[in-house]
Amino acid sequence: MAQATNPRLHPALRFFSAAVILVLAFGAGLFFFPSLVRPRWPWEIAPFNARFLGGFYTAEMAVMAFLLVWNRWSPGRLILVMAFVFTLVVTATSLVHHGMFNFARKAPWLWYAVYVLSVLVSGYALWAGRKTPVMSGGPVPELMRRWLAMEWLLLALYGAALLALPLWAASFWPWHIDIFHAQTYSAVFLAGAAGVLLVSREGTREDFIVVAVADISVGLLAIAGLAWTDMAAQRVAWCAPGTIVWVAIFVLIAASGCQKLVHAQSIARIA
Repeated sequence: MAQATNPRLHPALRFFSAAVILVLAFGAGLFFFPSLVRPRWPWEIAPFNARFLGGFYTAEMAVMAFLLVWNRWSPGRLILVMAFVFTLVVTATSLVHHGMFNFARKAPWLWYAVYVLSVLVSGYALWAGRKTPVMSGGPVPELMRRWLAMEWLLLALYGAALLALPLWAASFWPWHIDIFHAQTYSAVFLAGAAGVLLVSREGTREDFIVVAVADISVGLLAIAGLAWTDMAAQRVAWCAPGTIVWVAIFVLIAASGCQKLVHAQSIARIA
């Protein structure tokens, strides 16, 4: 059941958001300053993987900034769901592939602590607010509702494929992806699917803005990171069918984000 008012979240979530943003800023360094951050990363990470992951952390930092500023049930519920899905999947893949980590260093222990804590905090916040009515921005137009339904389903299916059949699902990527990274990247698509699914069900103006920013950031930064890294590596076959498909996927994600941003402008703010 939807309601007109938009209750505030617990003030502690603002501190959680600020702490997460600081951690994500370090992850974003993989995109902007890889030579400085890669040696300090919890596992050995190659240049293309570093920039891709850094681009996502940059996008996630922007999303968490919305939770810091708009500390309300909308878009807080959506952000917490996306954060819960992402951190849960990454925590699980990190536990399965614990051999990738050198536990003689501090970084892996900090990695596990941050992710486990994030799963617990976001999960508890969602459980605590389970009886709070869902905010509504009104019915989504039929054509857009169909597009959103197809989008979240495709994102979910590809995320599931990366988890279940990682080498096959990532075989067309412009650079080599091992099982650990493929399964870890599934979290990007599964979290995105969760966000799109939620906005497809009468998402508010704020919900659509958050998912739009996430889509645009992920899409553009993924492509920019590939091009930037390849300027030095010179390893990407840009005319290869797999590369074209990969670029097209992230162009489509960014374009879908622009569409959501335009749609958000037609929705009235909630109280």
